[in-house]
Amino acid sequence: MNSPNPPPASRDDGAVIRDALGVGIAVGLSGFAFGVTSAGAGLSLAQTCALSLLVFTGASQFALVGALAAGGNPLTAAAGAFFLGVRNAFYGLRLSTLLRLPRGVRPLAAHWVIDETSVVALSQEGRRAARLGFTVTGATLYVLWNLTTLLGAVGAGALGDTDAWGLDAAGPAVFLALLAPMLRSTVERATAVVAVVLGLTALPLLPAGVPVLVAALAAPLVLAVHGRVVAARREGESS
Repeated sequence: MNSPNPPPASRDDGAVIRDALGVGIAVGLSGFAFGVTSAGAGLSLAQTCALSLLVFTGASQFALVGALAAGGNPLTAAAGAFFLGVRNAFYGLRLSTLLRLPRGVRPLAAHWVIDETSVVALSQEGRRAARLGFTVTGATLYVLWNLTTLLGAVGAGALGDTDAWGLDAAGPAVFLALLAPMLRSTVERATAVVAVVLGLTALPLLPAGVPVLVAALAAPLVLAVHGRVVAARREGESS
């Protein structure tokens, strides 16, 4: 009896792994920028490494140390970082139904629910590929992010004036590069534009960390306007 042909899933698995490794390595290396920025903001080596180990969401980490570096109140800085991190809870709701991981693994997997792992997992076809993409991206990114955070914090002193290098922009730049392709609808693009306008307007007027909270108002504002436009259109069609 002839042996069955190997399933094509192995080739697909290889493509998923390559994509996941590419994202994990590209973003993980920017942990160096966070380590340098955090050390430049006055945080100790232990505090910097603890943020990457325990928080592990780059946008929130950069927001926190950026606000502290600008002289912001620690509570305000923490609030801005918290609200940026809330988006991961919404990712988790979607990923929980997609991945359906064993109950014992879920608390550990929840720590890896971030922009990059969500993008890779949600872009796959099928649960197996989504799980593989999520796991490889999460593991690669977590190891590299924490390793390069340590290297950046240790080497910050050798770089001199960290502001002159502009490394604090690396994290947000990567975040925007990942976010941009996801803005497909008019509502999503409008929300992004309004958030940028609100943030930039509030930046010179409010304490560090607060502009992020103001920018978060973009979503309810755009949704409210969109809802009224849709309601008015329906009334016009029914009349």
